[in-house]
Amino acid sequence: MHGGPFPATTAPATTSVGTLAIERFLGPVSYQNVPEELLADEIRAANPLGIWRRVDGTVTRG
Repeated sequence: MHGGPFPATTAPATTSVGTLAIERFLGPVSYQNVPEELLADEIRAANPLGIWRRVDGTVTRG
């Protein structure tokens, strides 16, 4: 066991490494200086999908 309640590996409400462990895997990702054609449509500057997003602190859709 790695700190979770028994049985940590089969209880759906718990994890074997603790509930705060997920924070280690969540972190900001930067695509600085990546060519536009290599980016997914969702994060391209032109926003071809027209999705709502926050750019430089401003919520925009296009």
